[in-house]
Amino acid sequence: MIGIFDSGIGGLTVVKEVLRQLPEYQFLYLGDTARTPYGNRSQDLIYQFMVGIVDYLFKAGCELIIVACNTASAQALRKIQQEWLPKHYPSATAVAGQANSGQRPSKRVLGVIRPVAEEAVKLSRSGRIGVVGTRSTINSGAYRREIEQLNPEIKVFQQACPLLVPLIEEGWLKRPETIKILRYYLRSLKQQKIDTLILGCTHYPILFKEFQQISGRQVKVLDSAKIIVEKLVDYLKRHPEIESKLTKGKQHRYLVTDLTDKFQENAQNWLGQKIKLEKISLD
Repeated sequence: MIGIFDSGIGGLTVVKEVLRQLPEYQFLYLGDTARTPYGNRSQDLIYQFMVGIVDYLFKAGCELIIVACNTASAQALRKIQQEWLPKHYPSATAVAGQANSGQRPSKRVLGVIRPVAEEAVKLSRSGRIGVVGTRSTINSGAYRREIEQLNPEIKVFQQACPLLVPLIEEGWLKRPETIKILRYYLRSLKQQKIDTLILGCTHYPILFKEFQQISGRQVKVLDSAKIIVEKLVDYLKRHPEIESKLTKGKQHRYLVTDLTDKFQENAQNWLGQKIKLEKISLD
């Protein structure tokens, strides 16, 4: 089974792509709605949250976990990879989108930042890439580091957008206030004449059309959810030892740590189908 987790329900953008590109595989989605957003949390607290969620998903039967949260990937994946996972699951290794050549782990945890950074570097013609994300993701410098490792000549311009996740979770997608705030956030990136824009939060593709319209036709806005699942498809082709362990079927589950009518309504609207959210406790 594939595990997918996010700080809230924005990670359903990744679920939607999994349903489109990998419809035969069973998955379990976990949205930490009780503690969303992660973007203004400390690195230590995000790490603690991620430990509990990864452990829960492994114990629930997941063989592969997608961290569909840029903030968690930026702030906690490496520590999970290097310290916690080898200690608690010694036969498992976490990787940020690529194979570990030294071991043959039985379980995998995949991050989201490296795959999107690779796509941005490939597509940019001017070498001027913009990144929008939560304050925590931007402050971590994770996208800048990945892009500079891939091509040190590329210029990276970043913009934290701390208000977007709460607005999206509230369903304020078409409200004038949301569009005005989005224009404000994108102003500095437009001034830098970027030609590629990374949506460094899995909530943001929900506003993809608005990002594209405000950025202009000359800017390629990257749909991070689509890219992440495209890379997952390729990853499974290259790792049949992992693919063979994934269960198939349509018995998907959608778990949340807090449940409101608004979460249920938004989840169904974004996925375009009726689903049942189950409330769980991670304590």
